[in-house]
Amino acid sequence: MADRKSAKRSARRGGSTSKGGARSARRATRPQLSSHRKTAPHRKTARRNKMTGRSKKAQRSKTTKFLRGLIGTILALAIIAVIGVFVAYQRTDLPDPNHDFQTNTSFIYYRDGSRLGSFSVQNRQSIPYESMPKNLRNAVVSAENRSFWTDPGISVKGMIRAAWTIARGGEMQGGSTITQQYIKVLYLSQERTISRKFKELFLAVKTSKEVPKEDILAGYLNTIYFGRGAYGVQAAAKAFFYTDASKLTLSQSAVLASVINSPGNFDPNGGVAARERLLQRYRYVLDGMLEAGNITQAQHDEAYRELPKFPKVPNYNRWAGTDGYLMKMVHDELIANGFSDQQIKGGGLKVTTTLDRKDQQAAVAAGQKYKKIAGRNAGSKGPQNLHPALASVDVKTGGVLAMYGGDDYISNTRNWTRTPRPAASTFKVYAAVAGMRRGFSLRSQLNGDTFTPDGDTAAVHNDSNVNYGTVSLRQATAKSINTAFVDMVSRMKDGPKNVVKAANDAGVSKGTGWDLNNRIALGTAEVSPLAQAGGYATIANDGKKVTPHVVDRVVDQSGKVVYHAPSPSKQTIQADISHDLTYALQSVVDEGTGRSVADFDHEVAGKTGTSGVEDRVTAAWFVAYTKQISTAVMFVAGDTGNEDLDPYAREGASGFHGGDYPARTWLDYMDTAMKGMSDESFADPDWVNLSGKHYGETARPEVEGDEDPRDTSDDTTSDDSNSDGSNSDESYSSDSDSGDSDADSNSGESETDDSDPDGSSRSTPPATSTRRAKPKTRQEPPEPSRKSEPTQRPTHAARPTHTSHPTTGDPPRSERQSSDEAHNG
Repeated sequence: MADRKSAKRSARRGGSTSKGGARSARRATRPQLSSHRKTAPHRKTARRNKMTGRSKKAQRSKTTKFLRGLIGTILALAIIAVIGVFVAYQRTDLPDPNHDFQTNTSFIYYRDGSRLGSFSVQNRQSIPYESMPKNLRNAVVSAENRSFWTDPGISVKGMIRAAWTIARGGEMQGGSTITQQYIKVLYLSQERTISRKFKELFLAVKTSKEVPKEDILAGYLNTIYFGRGAYGVQAAAKAFFYTDASKLTLSQSAVLASVINSPGNFDPNGGVAARERLLQRYRYVLDGMLEAGNITQAQHDEAYRELPKFPKVPNYNRWAGTDGYLMKMVHDELIANGFSDQQIKGGGLKVTTTLDRKDQQAAVAAGQKYKKIAGRNAGSKGPQNLHPALASVDVKTGGVLAMYGGDDYISNTRNWTRTPRPAASTFKVYAAVAGMRRGFSLRSQLNGDTFTPDGDTAAVHNDSNVNYGTVSLRQATAKSINTAFVDMVSRMKDGPKNVVKAANDAGVSKGTGWDLNNRIALGTAEVSPLAQAGGYATIANDGKKVTPHVVDRVVDQSGKVVYHAPSPSKQTIQADISHDLTYALQSVVDEGTGRSVADFDHEVAGKTGTSGVEDRVTAAWFVAYTKQISTAVMFVAGDTGNEDLDPYAREGASGFHGGDYPARTWLDYMDTAMKGMSDESFADPDWVNLSGKHYGETARPEVEGDEDPRDTSDDTTSDDSNSDGSNSDESYSSDSDSGDSDADSNSGESETDDSDPDGSSRSTPPATSTRRAKPKTRQEPPEPSRKSEPTQRPTHAARPTHTSHPTTGDPPRSERQSSDEAHNG
């Protein structure tokens, strides 16, 4: 214990001593401090070194903090970016497709199902995945995106490559996967921007997740451009190998897969260099197919040696040649029936027309034949200046069977079958309808001599100034006697208006030259051949209005019928009047100006027409029909169709007439069009305003002994059971005053006081009939009624004065005498 205490005390003392010693030591060292200040430079250096170390340490600390902050910022931005990408991806919806790449070609067909042409925005016909050959699908994957079946729709390598290109100042690169290419074409623009690229990536990933790969590949193959104007593999198969996609061989499939990469560089029609480039790409595709196990080594080696054969593919232009006129009419009619241009060109419609391929070929052949024959008469350049036009219509349906209106739509878009020109004497049929509605019959007396209508200053002439005396309406129609028709129109109440109405009722629309004057029947009114074929078809169809049309049926992509042409059903001309008019028009062929077609092996009714201005013939017509087909032929010359036709006249003829080249053109065409058809007879005449139904004022003088040269057999008593008019079509819808008993009350003719209970005046002669020996039996008109005959034959001075005037003060052109007949057009 004592030792321990002594030790503690010693320690304390030692401690005190140490402190004192320290103080002594500090005092003892002061002189040494003075000595140390003498060595100040060394001290400063040490201090500076110490401060420099501290500065570096501080800088390192600041750098570390900055880097840590930067990394944190980058990580934050990365997190934000990831979140942003996630949000953007979630909010990205597939947009509406680019319209042009969703369009499908609409195809146009003849009525037998053979193809006429097509309309398109892009030449494309989409086909289902199953119709695409397996070799084709594998070849495209091998060529464009070998990881297609497993990738997420984008290429990471491609993205890195694009980023590196942009970092070096290059342009944005295109997508490398099939999905990206499909997205870019179908939904996006072709601009090369980062925003468009990001959108492409989002859409590609989203599409790959939501759409089956098979659907993506099918959409791609139906959309992508292959060159040669072909979009989609079906169009490409046609453009390169003239076959359907479903029939492509391995080598053909490899070629199409190859050209997708650069259609312009790999088109085999581009020369030797292009074929060599294509061959190398083609082999690359085959190698990829072999590597993927899609083909065997033997298949690879056989195809590898050379490219397949490329057949000659027709250089098709749907507007070229005569087809262009047909296609334009189809397009116009679809528009008129409510289809938009967008539907027509890109809706994938199947349009079946009324056009008959055989008849169309016959129409073109006949038109070109007589264009050449008649054209040569005017010299070496004559054919190119002459314009025949032919329009043919199915009487029962109104469907256009054939149409020849020019040789090449591309060089001249004017379709002469749709171009109105003066109808000449073919317009007289409508005057005949108006006359019968106003009480005239086929036997009514008309003036066949030159005369000046009341109120006019110019006389009316017949062809070559021939005078015929008193003629019947039937004779006036057969001989195309101008004076007789002007006489009839002048004697009708509101004659010109009623002629126009009859033409409109037949389906012919009013146009240029339809001035209301008493010479309107002579045909200054302009009508197109197509409209005239339809107007005559109405008469042939027993008075049911026929509207010419070329579209029969339209089917959409789903196979649904979206349009079907209506059938004629509206009775616009009385059936009995149409029967009588047809009977008169048969006289034109059998004894009149249309005799050049008299030997045709079907019954024919028709009318010639020749329009003249001063000493020039400006239009020549022949319009005629069988029971099945109505066909109009018109010849004009010059760019406007108003030049003189006489230089084209047949050698030996006095001029160019409707009964010559136009009738011959009609006959050549109809020989083909009617081949195989039955010989259907026209209905017998009903003799309106005689023994048939009476319309308006019927107490008109009749021509006695109007013998029809066609009637060669003995007279037999006819069955007059229909004399009460029961054969007339009561459904006729018109405001033509057919029952106006005051019609022509100022004509000076006596009225009959015999009337049926329905109030219609009617004469009741004993009726007789004869039968035609050729080609069919035909009823003879009844004997004229003596009971209703006026006590005094009216004269022109007794007729009412008309204030209407002809369109020109000059008399109509006096048509010249042909070599074999008097011709009034």
